[in-house]
Amino acid sequence: MHKINNQIPGVTYQTDAKAAYYLEKGAWLNSTVGDCIRTTASHHPNRSAFISDERTVDFKTLDEETERLGAALLNLGLVPGDRAIFQLGTTIETVIAVLACYKAGIIPVCAIPQYREVEIGALTQKSNARAHFVQADFGQFDLVAFAGQQRQASPSMEHIIVVRGNAPENAVSMTALINDITLDKARARLAKVSIAPRDLLSFQLSGGSTGLPKIIPRFHAEYLGHSANWAAHYGVDISSRVIWSLPIMHNAGQLYALMPPLHMGITTVLMPKVDIKRMLELIETHKVTHGISIGPIAPQLIAYTDLSQHDLSSMKLFATMSRAESLERHIGVPCSNLYGITEGLLMGSDASVPAQARHTTQGRSVSDLDEFKLLEPETNNPVALGQMGEFCFRGPSSLLGYYGDPEATKSTLTEDGFVRTGDMMTAHKINGHTYYAFEGRLRDNINRGGEKIGCEEVEGFISRHPSIADAKLVAMPDPVYIEKGCAFLILRPGQTAPSVVELATYLTDQGLAKFKCPERIEVVTEFPITRVGKVDKAVLRAQIAAQLQAEQTKAKGECT
Repeated sequence: MHKINNQIPGVTYQTDAKAAYYLEKGAWLNSTVGDCIRTTASHHPNRSAFISDERTVDFKTLDEETERLGAALLNLGLVPGDRAIFQLGTTIETVIAVLACYKAGIIPVCAIPQYREVEIGALTQKSNARAHFVQADFGQFDLVAFAGQQRQASPSMEHIIVVRGNAPENAVSMTALINDITLDKARARLAKVSIAPRDLLSFQLSGGSTGLPKIIPRFHAEYLGHSANWAAHYGVDISSRVIWSLPIMHNAGQLYALMPPLHMGITTVLMPKVDIKRMLELIETHKVTHGISIGPIAPQLIAYTDLSQHDLSSMKLFATMSRAESLERHIGVPCSNLYGITEGLLMGSDASVPAQARHTTQGRSVSDLDEFKLLEPETNNPVALGQMGEFCFRGPSSLLGYYGDPEATKSTLTEDGFVRTGDMMTAHKINGHTYYAFEGRLRDNINRGGEKIGCEEVEGFISRHPSIADAKLVAMPDPVYIEKGCAFLILRPGQTAPSVVELATYLTDQGLAKFKCPERIEVVTEFPITRVGKVDKAVLRAQIAAQLQAEQTKAKGECT
């Protein structure tokens, strides 16, 4: 039986029996992240592990630098099981920092540089973090000074590690830590650290757009297995190359971009920010085979007009949250929709799957051991076959309990351990397999006179319009129907917006029910976003409500 070497109070661990079963079935890998790095480095020392515009690091160098930093962190006074807040961008230095922690048994709290006092204060307090990694050259905000302020406000916080810059007197630079210890001494120091495959790997954060993030424990064997399963599901092999331009500390960034080089020996190309022209240049230069997007990349790609300048012949698949059909038509590369949630599920389709599944659903799970239910919202009652219901799952990587938040755990898990996602789905049988299509979120629907409209479903149809790069549908107040739909549109360069009637005709010609068509259009150049980088629909709803109120007030004034 595989034991847990560094058990942390407050973390819910899988049972021994289930752990053994998942290891036997290959849903988990019987290894730790540190051992994967060491093994891959011994087999492919000179192969590129991570490539950026600034630097390329091979597996030998990656192994050695993470050994030295991991040991140095222990010499600094940290111990296995300690937590460290991470506020770093997508760079090779971030890769080295987080992997060094994984080797030393230090638990990263996977925050983002955009978090400020409210989020970092709450995360530090809840996790009792003792270290804070900050990037000195991330934007205009002084994260180093911010970390100093947070340390004064947080009794548990002791160490500030500065990445990509000089450290002030009360902090230490990552470069100095690496340089202050030899490789031999580092290996000897880490050899005394015992980490098991079932030990805690990281604290990932829930992706909610409102409220404080919840802490989700992820584990070495489980996380490696989840990454290995998505790679097999997408046809990724030793010859593959992945490109990633979103936060590397996010759950998606770690599973899609960080882990595959470690357990497979493939290469990941990293970008510090979304830049479509540069992305396409890097795909051509480095012969990238797989592109993964969970953010704004697909709409920007669809709006990009100079594709003929780029050779995308190496690409085997581009996976995106939505818009797969439009994206495939635009770039000439097989595209598929995907779905992921930090609570432990990844779904998608590879290029061999029929277009119907790739374009109209979010695919199927990367693990055959995952189980699913579609329930009537806020109940335990399953919906009838073919009906929309709240998507619930459980399996090898699913949430067992939020750290330090029993109330959130109780509201998220069903009595039999299924995770309630808050997302509405419908099930579809295609070529003998069950695929799930995303219809909207429980709180992202429009109630038009009792008829429920899934916003994201309609957004997908709207974004097929040749003049529209991206669209967001929100509810606006209506005195008769209670709510109607307002579409906020980002147009393609040089295009004009369709009228409400023209758009309705276009949508109904595609088979969309007329009552789902937007009844107002607003053109914008960009969407408001939350601190975690998601579109802030609450702002859009407030904006259109205020605009309607102002128009009504003006109309009343003109009538008097």
